[in-house]
Amino acid sequence: MPATEVELSEPHLLRDAERLATAVREAGQLALSLFGKPIRTWTKGPSQSPVTEADIAADDLLRERLSAIDPAVAWLSEESADDPARLNAQRVWVVDPIDGTRAYIGGLPEWSISVALVESGRPILACLYAPALDEFFTARAGAGATRNGAPISASPGTGVEQARIAGPRKLMDRLQAYAPPFVVMPRVHSLALRLTRVAQGVFDAAIAGGNSYDWDLAAADLLVHEAGGTLAPVGGGTVTYNRPVPRHGMLVATGRDRHAALVKLLGDGRLASS
Repeated sequence: MPATEVELSEPHLLRDAERLATAVREAGQLALSLFGKPIRTWTKGPSQSPVTEADIAADDLLRERLSAIDPAVAWLSEESADDPARLNAQRVWVVDPIDGTRAYIGGLPEWSISVALVESGRPILACLYAPALDEFFTARAGAGATRNGAPISASPGTGVEQARIAGPRKLMDRLQAYAPPFVVMPRVHSLALRLTRVAQGVFDAAIAGGNSYDWDLAAADLLVHEAGGTLAPVGGGTVTYNRPVPRHGMLVATGRDRHAALVKLLGDGRLASS
């Protein structure tokens, strides 16, 4: 369903967007109140990803606030047990209570709270909040994207040469061996924030290496699209959310006119062999 049809068919979507923004701000302030203080940390899963008590506190707060908006909306969060019932739901909240937990633990400011409302596999509302940077991003399907209340847009351009590109360091090194000269942007520890820098026009492109998850992507996806950009798999197609396994391969975010050049570059056989 096109974004404009989604908006017109949902008279309460604007109200939900306002309540979402309030909840994300509250969660961000909670996380910020614990930032830089001694807090309990541990690791989870085979990847030994870090978790803190701030992640859990923000997750609990968001679940309470967002469930109150509409109890029928399902839930998918990095810090909650996965409930397979979400697969039968038309709508699901997709949540990363703190994206960039390693940065958070290390006292670095580039972490964010990332929340999207997904309907039939695509985001229709999004908020991304970086409290330590005082940056608050919002998007609503068909209504554009904002940073701190001001409209944002992806940068124009069609080529790779001199483009400002962010991505995994090893991948950037391999690309530089044969790509037209481009500017490697500093690492952004929050993947959601890295992609959102494309929506903001600060980066011309950003790459998510394989093994990203719905909660890393969904809010940034809508922000990029509503800012006139594209977030898509290198092999083509559309990113679909709320699948049984919410994991994704390599993705590239750019302005729409530059997307073909980045996809061509990333699909070059030399990348795999370098």
